[in-house]
Amino acid sequence: MQIKEQIEALRQELREHNHNYYVLDNPTISDYEFDIKLKELQALEAQYPEFYDASSPTLRVGGAVTKNFETVVHNERMYSLDNSYSKEDLEDWEKRMQRILGGTQVEFVCELKYDGASISITYEEGKLVRAVTRGDGFQGDDVTTNVKTIKSVPLQLKGDYPSKFDIRGEIVLPFEGFAQMNAERVENGEDPYMNPRNTASGSLKLQDSAAVAQRPLDCLLYSIVGQDTGIASQWQMLEKAREWGFKVPEVAKLCRSTDEVMAFVNQWDSQRHDLPYETDGVVVKVNSIQHQEELGFTSKSPRWAMAYKFKAEQVSTLLNEITYQVGRTGSITPVANLEPVLLAGTTVKRASLHNADQIAKFDIREGDTVFVEKGGEIIPKIVGVDFTKRPKDSKPTEYITHCPECHEELVRTEGDAKHYCVNYYGCPPQITGRIQHFISRKAMDIEGLGSETVELLYKEGLIENYADLYTLTKEQVLPLERMAEKSAENLVKGVADSVKIPFERVLFALGIRFVGETVAKKLARAYKNIDALMEASVESLVSVDEIGERIANSVVEFFSNEANREIIDRLKAYGLQFSLSEEQLENQTDKLKGLTIVVSGVFETVSRDELKKIIEANGGKVGSSISSKTAYLVAGDKMGPSKRTKAESLNVPIVTEGEFLSMVQ
Repeated sequence: MQIKEQIEALRQELREHNHNYYVLDNPTISDYEFDIKLKELQALEAQYPEFYDASSPTLRVGGAVTKNFETVVHNERMYSLDNSYSKEDLEDWEKRMQRILGGTQVEFVCELKYDGASISITYEEGKLVRAVTRGDGFQGDDVTTNVKTIKSVPLQLKGDYPSKFDIRGEIVLPFEGFAQMNAERVENGEDPYMNPRNTASGSLKLQDSAAVAQRPLDCLLYSIVGQDTGIASQWQMLEKAREWGFKVPEVAKLCRSTDEVMAFVNQWDSQRHDLPYETDGVVVKVNSIQHQEELGFTSKSPRWAMAYKFKAEQVSTLLNEITYQVGRTGSITPVANLEPVLLAGTTVKRASLHNADQIAKFDIREGDTVFVEKGGEIIPKIVGVDFTKRPKDSKPTEYITHCPECHEELVRTEGDAKHYCVNYYGCPPQITGRIQHFISRKAMDIEGLGSETVELLYKEGLIENYADLYTLTKEQVLPLERMAEKSAENLVKGVADSVKIPFERVLFALGIRFVGETVAKKLARAYKNIDALMEASVESLVSVDEIGERIANSVVEFFSNEANREIIDRLKAYGLQFSLSEEQLENQTDKLKGLTIVVSGVFETVSRDELKKIIEANGGKVGSSISSKTAYLVAGDKMGPSKRTKAESLNVPIVTEGEFLSMVQ
């Protein structure tokens, strides 16, 4: 076989496997086999650059940097959709169309309305040549380089596709991928992204396409525009797009009446939470392309399509009183106490008002009738006020100036949305909050002791801080309300057993502001014991991997307080672990200090989690994704092809499990 034919055959085979994996979710070869074939193609392309092809599967990893996104005029305008919220709206719409069509009965295609970033992708002779954001509908930004990194977007089509056309759809971020991205951000001490839609949209405007390639974006396509496409109906359009290699949602239905449309709407209004993507309604389209052309467009929208929006369940109720909660860090949260009302299957009595700014934004007042929704389908939130029902003697809400518990004057620093009570050692909710954090599962995990019991112990004067827990006796706690002899014994035993909890969890339990689980582990490994950490300077702390000035200042401030030092001395005397164990110290080295290592795949000798512990024990950092800062990729069986491709493109060394274990022995 000639070299050119060999390269083309490999490309075609890899495209097929890529389609099976990312579009059909039905891989037919292992990741390892895919990687071998991809590596073979990369080698041939490097050796014979004259056969370069912009649609080659080897170009999925990105790497090109776009400084300025060029504005491009759409080949065909991208219209917005009119919205409907009832069956009556749909029936009125159907009557209007029938008048234009001379009474002709129409068929409808119902598709879910995915909440993502709208995109228009141009194909010429089966190759992806341009991808443009919606923009203002007339023109958008050229994001071709970034869209090419999305695995479910075909770079080369198959079958009987037209010579040139645009296909429209949504770039979406699946819930699972969004949750993983946020978990990594929180782990790194960064603020989580707000929602999948905005994150997907923002991803398209990242300057480094390699960064886009690392995000788990998906692309759902559903609308073809262009001349001479040979397509007679919307239903046929969906089928053809699938045949040509596009990822087209399977959830769609051909309907012959508005009754059937509403059945589809009602079905997915209740089942949409089972979907992997955000949806906010159903798009209803006239099926016949000929009818679509006859119906045409208004100045803003097609007359042949309508978006039926799912209603966020909303109720109105009376806001009886605004109260204020104090968190363990002293943060103040205003709470709306509502006349009980049924919302999304549960009775709602309270809703968070977040901060003073939100109260001012909506002009929320006691005595108002307010509209309440389930934020994210979980947490009740107030979304507005029914001003027609506002009492005549209503007065604007004046945000409190002093702590509702200890009456200390509140502080609000510039740039912070929250007010704070700074009476750290004298404010009851802060005191009990710190103790409740200390006993929590991820901290000291004290069995037999819960939040309500902590409140009771504090109220009865038996504890004032978490060190006092270790002086409690069965005789002291037995008289407490709802405390039987067995539960009293379990409480005291649970406290005594907690002295075995390792140093890094004890450090987390102390409740130092900004010191979460991960930071506590890093500090424990860096300083080995509490005495060294207590004497650490800000300069010393910021030299520890991922410890910034905010954390460093908080640690120094905590240990500079004499009351905190006294509590720690007491905890030492009670036998708590304030240094790494002998076993931990024996297994700890600096062999991997300063190195970021990514682990991927299935391993034989040790598990993936054990590998990560070995990396950290030897001073290394476990990376979640491959970048130019990655020192090694430890590759196991069934590792995804994208990681290997990314590592090779950045010249990151790929080592086996055995090679890595030899490095740290």
